[in-house]
Amino acid sequence: MTVLIPKKPFYFFFLVAVVFSACTNNKRVDVSNIPVDVKIERFDKEFDAMRTIPMARQSAYLQKKYGVFYRDFIGLILQDRNINIRDTAYFKLLRQVFANQAYNDLKHDVDSVYKDGLDKQEEELTDAFRHIKYYFPKKQLPKVYAYYSGFEAQTTIGNGYFGIGLDLFLGGDSRFYPALTNAYPHYLSQFFNKQNITPRVVEGIVREEMYPESDSSKTLLSKMIYNGKIMYFMDRIMPEVADSTKIEYTTAQLKWCEDFKSKIWAYFLDENLLYESDYPKIQKYFNEAPFTPGLGEKNESAPKLAIWTGWQIVKQYMDKHPEVTLPQLMDNADAQKILNESKYKGK
Repeated sequence: MTVLIPKKPFYFFFLVAVVFSACTNNKRVDVSNIPVDVKIERFDKEFDAMRTIPMARQSAYLQKKYGVFYRDFIGLILQDRNINIRDTAYFKLLRQVFANQAYNDLKHDVDSVYKDGLDKQEEELTDAFRHIKYYFPKKQLPKVYAYYSGFEAQTTIGNGYFGIGLDLFLGGDSRFYPALTNAYPHYLSQFFNKQNITPRVVEGIVREEMYPESDSSKTLLSKMIYNGKIMYFMDRIMPEVADSTKIEYTTAQLKWCEDFKSKIWAYFLDENLLYESDYPKIQKYFNEAPFTPGLGEKNESAPKLAIWTGWQIVKQYMDKHPEVTLPQLMDNADAQKILNESKYKGK
């Protein structure tokens, strides 16, 4: 089964004693000796080789090397989830893809942006994956593949793999994104850069694979705390990454939240929103957007205020409970208890 995490629906061991990790919530941990080394396989380049190598031979090689990812990718790029890769009829469609100028333009820009390879991203993911193994030693980490999605999916998760759509990490000023504003308005595409690859991989793994949101999470509070735990997870797994990058805020948006922290909390309380379960009423506090309607002047407020506030609550809760491990936090589904014991007042 493949789970897509698109920004819109268009085309990756050590056993550590629990008692030790429980005492390190507020400290950086040493993961240097954990034997994890991430290699981002360049599927995009091996797929492109089908233009020059006999297609049947290269297809067989890709199927053997990439397994289910190859089938998932072909279904994605050709917009046919039921594609039969044993039937070579799809080769004709692939030849059309390769002959298309748009494909060649995209290849040119990806090669330009990533002319020095993905060494930096491999280093970042290695550190992040070592942190995951530190806290979750039994976690099976995925293989990581880079590909072009045709601007369909920034990341994908499948059986044993995590895919990175390089075409949606070309930099906010990429020439392609202005033509895709219906799918990717600027408030989204401004974050489509190299620095966001590792955070989006980590977020995808925790949200979609390790701790997917429960169907019973319906109130603003429960969703707020769930998202706060996701953000805190990212804090622990990527201690060097800026908060603005983790939550995908501009510097100004992050400052706005910090400046109006107490007023944001007062707003949720005054509007009786904490226990509201009507999603149409609360979705604007979780959605990607340029700002949050109803808060701030001149549309200067930050978006996703429930996520940011949940993050602050969870951080305060963990500061007050250094004995709680990261796995224990993630397993705790009692949003009310976390709020109560955080003693959060928006200050």
